[in-house]
Amino acid sequence: MKYKNMVENKYLKFTFRFSIVAWLFISFNGFAQNKVEFDGQISAIGSFAPDNEIDVFLGVRYIPELNYQVPLDSAQTKSFDFEASVNIAGSIFSNSFKTNTTDGDIQPYRIWARYTNKQFEVRVGLQKIDFGAAAIIRPLQWFNQIDPRDPLQLTNGVYGILGRYYFLNNANIWLWTLYGNEKTRGFDFVETNKKIPEFGGRIQYPTSKGEIALSYHHRTASSMALTLMPQYQKIPENRIGIDGKWDIGVGLWFEGVLVHKTKNLGSLTNQALFNIGTDYTFGIGNGLNIILEHLLVSFDEKPLQLENTVNITATTISYPLGFFDNVSSVFTYNWGVQDVTFALNYQHQFKKIIGYLIASYTPSNQFGIQQNDLVNQFAGPAVRAMLVYNH
Repeated sequence: MKYKNMVENKYLKFTFRFSIVAWLFISFNGFAQNKVEFDGQISAIGSFAPDNEIDVFLGVRYIPELNYQVPLDSAQTKSFDFEASVNIAGSIFSNSFKTNTTDGDIQPYRIWARYTNKQFEVRVGLQKIDFGAAAIIRPLQWFNQIDPRDPLQLTNGVYGILGRYYFLNNANIWLWTLYGNEKTRGFDFVETNKKIPEFGGRIQYPTSKGEIALSYHHRTASSMALTLMPQYQKIPENRIGIDGKWDIGVGLWFEGVLVHKTKNLGSLTNQALFNIGTDYTFGIGNGLNIILEHLLVSFDEKPLQLENTVNITATTISYPLGFFDNVSSVFTYNWGVQDVTFALNYQHQFKKIIGYLIASYTPSNQFGIQQNDLVNQFAGPAVRAMLVYNH
């Protein structure tokens, strides 16, 4: 069996990070009223995608999670806590069981420490950072890879420091610094130079029946995966985003992002992304919820030329059949190439296990809907069955 991440340097890095968390756990173990929680999620997956040469996938994943909290005052307005979780996965890829390839993987999923008081928090380590108003196709999905078709909402984290301050009127400020992250995220078209820190911030401000926010991020991109020319190893990139969301009987929101690279990459030099969406729960039966979004993306050599555009419409529909059963769907349509993406998901809650049966179709050149390497989405039609146990 091949264990692709059991290379010595990866193992040592993971051991070092986990040792820091264990040391913090032991160091604070003498405090009164300390809270320790251990839980986890086990999932077993089987899928069949007949249009692929490797058409059968079988996998199992276990994410154990340790949470530890140390109250720092009697009123519990100040605390120190940390979370450590590991992604342990094994899989079989098969050509209708004629040839089989096995794989295994052990990687840190979340390892962070956090200090909080009544209006402030700072979190350090491998963490999930997520914000924005959109629900399906998200211009502000800068730091994660959440696939709306994935009922578990799995995503890789990022290494960094995140601070948030909350004002008494519910306004808040975010500041972050990231380091050591390389993979593309969201609508990134080139990777990040992991040896150069990233930084940014966000301001959210409440409005009548909603809120509005302004975000900024700076990173150094690297297009070495596209070209081996050394001058494209370090490409400063700035992005600014604005989003808002309101509840006026129906939910309304928008997200807009401008991305500018300081070196000429042709049509990848500048990006403009704009999403507008709405949702409403109709009083039909047990309640029919529909979310509808439209995304405009432009790729141009000069800012806001709007010459090379892509338009995508997306919707999700969810209906509870009863207390233990739910059916939902995700649908996207790319107007330019007339590509359709859809997933129909039936969910049943057993006594201790949740079962999912998902029928989907994914075009070979999908664009718009987020994918990640924790969720194996195959091109063409596919059927997936999944059992999930949370302890």
